[in-house]
This record gives sequence, structure tokens and C-alpha cells, in this order.
Amino acid sequence: MNENKTEEKIVVQKPPKSPALAGILAFFFPGVGHLYNRQIVKGLIFIFIFAGLVSMQPTGGAQPFIALVLAGFYIFQLVDAIQTSKAINHRFYRGEEEEEEKLEEFPESVRSGSVFWGLILLVLGSVLLLANYDVISYEKLIELWPIVIIVIGIKLVVDHVSKK
Repeated sequence: MNENKTEEKIVVQKPPKSPALAGILAFFFPGVGHLYNRQIVKGLIFIFIFAGLVSMQPTGGAQPFIALVLAGFYIFQLVDAIQTSKAINHRFYRGEEEEEEKLEEFPESVRSGSVFWGLILLVLGSVLLLANYDVISYEKLIELWPIVIIVIGIKLVVDHVSKK
């Protein structure tokens, strides 16, 4: 009366990314949570942005604005690292592991080699370099920063109209 029963073991797959670990890394080292999520370019950009915002803190003229931007960026990158790891896990459980690679891609306008974004980066880098050498002041930059948003808005409107 001894029956051979085969026991089936249910194996629960461990999620590929831990949202808690991504959050802890992003809390202590801004940008590193994105590196953990395999978003290398985004993580490095966030590290440089955070370093730039921290290095601008001693300049007293634009202090309240820069401090608020730093705080907002810090909270944003923390929440983004956690949400990204949750999205990776969600896709993993649905069986869409290959979708993970799409997280690293740049927006279409950046990948297309747009001259506009290259010019924006050149102008922004040049202006910040001039400010570092006290040719222009950071206080003037803070007063004129909405110009960047206006230029980007004009470009988006022109692109939209040219597509139609």
C-alpha cells in the first residue's frame, strides 16, 4: 500500500530589483539607485546634476531658488529610482524581460541627432563656464533661466506645426 507520490515544489521567482534597495541607494547617494536599476546614463546624469546643484550652494545670490531646486531634485530622483524598480519587477512578473532594455533609451529627439539639443547644450555649457570664471554672475543666470524654457517651447511648437 505504499504509493509513490511525486511532490511538486512551487518555486517563487525572486524579483529582479528591490525597490527598497533602490530607494536606500538613492537616499544616501543620489543617482546610484538608477545605476542599480541598470539605467547607467540616467544615473550618471543624475549624479552630475546633484553635484552641480550642491556646488552652487555657496553662491549666496540665488540661494533660496537653488536650495529649493536641490531639494526637489533629491526627492524626485529618490521616488524615480523606487518607481523604476517597481516597473522593472512588474514587467518581469508579466514575462516581459526584454522590455527592461527600453528604460535606458533616450527620447526620440535626442537620439535623432537633433542640432537643436546640441546647440542648447553648447550654449548652456558656455554660459556656465563663463559664470565659473566670473565673466557673468550666477545671479544674472538665475534671473534669465526662463529663456531656456521659452526656447524649448518654441522648438516644440515649430516641430508640431512642421509635422502637420
